[in-house]
Amino acid sequence: MILNHMVQYTESRLNASFAALSDTTRRGVLEQLRRADASITDLAGKFHMTLTGMKKHVDVLEQAGLVTTEKVGRVRTCKLGRRRLDEEAAWIERHRQLWTARFDELDEVVEELKRKEKGDGRKKRG
Repeated sequence: MILNHMVQYTESRLNASFAALSDTTRRGVLEQLRRADASITDLAGKFHMTLTGMKKHVDVLEQAGLVTTEKVGRVRTCKLGRRRLDEEAAWIERHRQLWTARFDELDEVVEELKRKEKGDGRKKRG
């Protein structure tokens, strides 16, 4: 039961992260926040968006734990979240290794077919 909950939690977190990262604007916001904290108004201006549109992007990033916001008076300031992308990087690495192994196997099959083709060509000439 606990393991199943952990798997669902991890999958949910990965889904939220990858959904947040799937959008060009949200990736740009993260890149901008990497340089310096910014208000939603500043971000909206940099990305030529309405405040409402930028707030929606920031909400998605915040739900994924990638951004935190703090409201002081009328200004909502955005910062990079404390959560790192270690789980996401590990998931990508596992799949990269899997695909690398599959492509290596495919290369071996192709090379074997080439050797056989060369061998068949010599037999036909002889």
